[in-house]
Amino acid sequence: MPSATPLTERLRRLAPEAIAFGIIGAGNTLLYMAITYVALPIGAVKASVVATVVTTTLAYLANRYWTYRHHTRTALRREYTLFFGFNLIGMVIQSGMVAVGKYGFGLTEQDDELAFLGVTLVGIGIATVFRFWAYRTFVFLKPPVDGHEGSITEMDATAGLAELSAIEVPGSAAELDAARLKDSSPLS
Repeated sequence: MPSATPLTERLRRLAPEAIAFGIIGAGNTLLYMAITYVALPIGAVKASVVATVVTTTLAYLANRYWTYRHHTRTALRREYTLFFGFNLIGMVIQSGMVAVGKYGFGLTEQDDELAFLGVTLVGIGIATVFRFWAYRTFVFLKPPVDGHEGSITEMDATAGLAELSAIEVPGSAAELDAARLKDSSPLS
C-alpha cells in the first residue's frame, strides 16, 4: 500500500495554482472595488452585483487559460455555467456581507464608503476560499491520470462531481476497473 503524500509535496504541487489564482483574484478584486466604488450611487448591494458580473467573466477567461490551462478541458457551456453558478454563490456571500453592513450595522452609502469597502473585503475573503475550492473541485477537472476522464468530460455539469483517482488509491474506480479486467483476463 502506497504511503500518503507528505503535506509539503501536496503544497508544492498546489502552490503554482494558488499563486496564479491569487494574482487573478487580486487583479479582479481591485477592478471589483473600483466598479463598486464608482457604482455606489445606485446602491451598495446593486453596485456589488454589477461588479461581480463584470469580474466573473474576466476571471473565467483568466483562470481557464492560465491557472487551469493544464487541466482537462470540457465543454465551454459546462465550465462557464458551473463557474458562473459558483460565482453567484460567491456573490451572495459578498453581497450578503454588504447587506449585513447596511441593514445590520446601519451603514449608509453617503457616510460610510470606507466601512462598506471593509465589509466588502471580508466578504471577498470568504468567497475567495469558497471559489478556489469549487473551481478546482467541480469546474476545471484535473488532468487525466487513469484514462477514465475522456468519457467523464463529455458528460453534463454533474461531471465535476466525479472524483478522479489513480489505480493505487484503494477503492477507486480505476482500481476496481483494473481488478475487474485482471479477473476477466483469459490468462488469469
